[in-house]
Amino acid sequence: MNVIIWLVIYLVVVNLLGFAMMGIDKARARKRAWRIPEAHLMIVALIGGSVGSILGMWMFRHKTKHRYFVYGLPVILILQIAIVVAVILSPLQISLF
Repeated sequence: MNVIIWLVIYLVVVNLLGFAMMGIDKARARKRAWRIPEAHLMIVALIGGSVGSILGMWMFRHKTKHRYFVYGLPVILILQIAIVVAVILSPLQISLF
């Protein structure tokens, strides 16, 4: 399979995971059950799930009072976009096909 296809599959899966983790943690918070550590939520965003985590945060209204989530997740997304743009525009093009 093509590397680009694998990358897209990875990003879809990790973003679905970030979205689901926000929903699961919100449900557990309502039940006062065991919670997903905030570090795990951030790690999923850092490894590529920032879009899903942001969507989950706002859709489930979860972690919206925590500044490091409200500002941190968009900063992570902006940095990820900047890295992708820098790689695409870099003079050292690596063939991914």
